[in-house]
Amino acid sequence: QLQASGGGLVQPGGSLRLSCAASRSILSFSGMGWYRQAPGSQRELVALITGGGATTYADSAKGRFTVSRDNAKNTLILQASTLKPEDTAVYYCRAWSFNTDYWGQGTQVTVSS
Repeated sequence: QLQASGGGLVQPGGSLRLSCAASRSILSFSGMGWYRQAPGSQRELVALITGGGATTYADSAKGRFTVSRDNAKNTLILQASTLKPEDTAVYYCRAWSFNTDYWGQGTQVTVSS
């Protein structure tokens, strides 16, 4: 249902653009979000966006990450900039409505020099 892509190896201070393509119209979801999980840590919210366009960010993402939706392409986007080594994790996308909750397979982001 959800296919995440765009991860990779980037140097500290660099940028990445993550995409999450849905197999159906994302207008059917009440919300979509990006989560991440570092080795030995719990999965945590990075950013989410509601169907109405309201956004919420983790404190660690504020000012550096931007979440958006491309409704025409049924895609959720996370623009991540000024990346830090502590941003290294597997990034997952999620989409939900009142009776569904989908997760993508994850894309690895590694921030290292």
